[in-house]
Amino acid sequence: MNLILLSGGSGKRLWPLSNDIRSKQFIKLFRREDGSYESMVQRVYRQITETAPGAEVTIATSRSQVSAIRNQLGEAVHVCVEPCRRDTFPAIALACAYLRDIKGVPREEAVVVCPVDPYVNNDYFEALGKLWRLAGENRSNLALMGIEPTYPSEKYGYIIPEGTDCVSRVKTFKEKPDEAAAREYIRQGALWNGGVFAFRLGYVLDRAEELFGFCDYDRIYGEYENLKKISFDYAVAEKESSIEVMRFGGQWKDLGTWNTLTEEMSEPSIGQVLYNDTCENLHVINELNVPVLCMGLKDVVVSASAEGILVSDKDQSSYIKPFVDTIDQQVMFAEKSWGSFKVLDVEEESMTIKVTLNAGHRMNYHSHANRDEVWTVISGRGRTVVDGMEEIVEPGDVVTMQAGCRHTVIAETELKLIEVQLGREISVHDKQKYQFPT
Repeated sequence: MNLILLSGGSGKRLWPLSNDIRSKQFIKLFRREDGSYESMVQRVYRQITETAPGAEVTIATSRSQVSAIRNQLGEAVHVCVEPCRRDTFPAIALACAYLRDIKGVPREEAVVVCPVDPYVNNDYFEALGKLWRLAGENRSNLALMGIEPTYPSEKYGYIIPEGTDCVSRVKTFKEKPDEAAAREYIRQGALWNGGVFAFRLGYVLDRAEELFGFCDYDRIYGEYENLKKISFDYAVAEKESSIEVMRFGGQWKDLGTWNTLTEEMSEPSIGQVLYNDTCENLHVINELNVPVLCMGLKDVVVSASAEGILVSDKDQSSYIKPFVDTIDQQVMFAEKSWGSFKVLDVEEESMTIKVTLNAGHRMNYHSHANRDEVWTVISGRGRTVVDGMEEIVEPGDVVTMQAGCRHTVIAETELKLIEVQLGREISVHDKQKYQFPT
């Protein structure tokens, strides 16, 4: 089974744990059997490997999320990188061209596309396999998965099938409704549109040819920022007459808000948290190295991270996005392919960061035009390369790099260091990458 996972999101609704780099699917909130925590993307990827071990997975995502994906899933996973965000049809078209031109998947092969972050059980992925086989039978051009609704939601679009069979032709689509309209759609047998599609690879490549005038990977990638910004639903699904929907009645949740996310947490608190016995229906997630104490709170979520602190009634937590949109702040934490960083202090002409490199990994070999840097190693062992000169570094060692100096650090064991950036123009865009010296 060829499976394309769409990984998007801007990180607004789960602030302060999420940001423009760390979207909701990368937050580690779900406890595993060994006591460790996994994120939504790790959970979904694990479920795929358990239920469909032969599946070929490609993740379609933006540049800003590649490092987090590599950090959490490893280097082996296939990633199709969007140069910028252009909605779901360009993303899916680029991924399909990637499958054909880079991975060599034939046009006749069936492909399933689904979001990277649904909260589901393994039967969902077994259903994806059925949908994939349905698309390969040539009964229709497009096969969708319709989620049997559990309440009249205003958050999802609806698919109205012609019949009540497990697989039916699609009668019509409905936009996100108000509650009254949702109730009427459900009375008519409507299903939630969970954003899951299956088709033969050549079908979407032909649609791309019609819409863009070309369908090869290099051309789509090169002209991506100029492509029409349009969803897959508008560009393809709602215009297709040969289309079927397959019902899915298992557990399916979109954990897009604090209210829905806390419903699936296996424990009421994560991190250094204290609360008394007068608290009811309280969930606390604390990523700070200081304790959080809660007294007498009911139906409340508390979240504390380097980005900020949220204290909210659970129902009201669904409405935080307009307030978060007004916050203009430096990204304070991010996972990279080589490890992670946390901003400790920001001054007018300096920034102090704690950097953790995973064993066997290194930063890019790079330089900065407008700032000096000082590294102080606090734990672990590694090697620095500064303008081609290599040195072993251990706890207590200090490495100074002036603006324009090419440098990197390689971790032999897990390596932690304090990085102090000094300059009048400190910016994430001030970075020039070079080929690593051999």
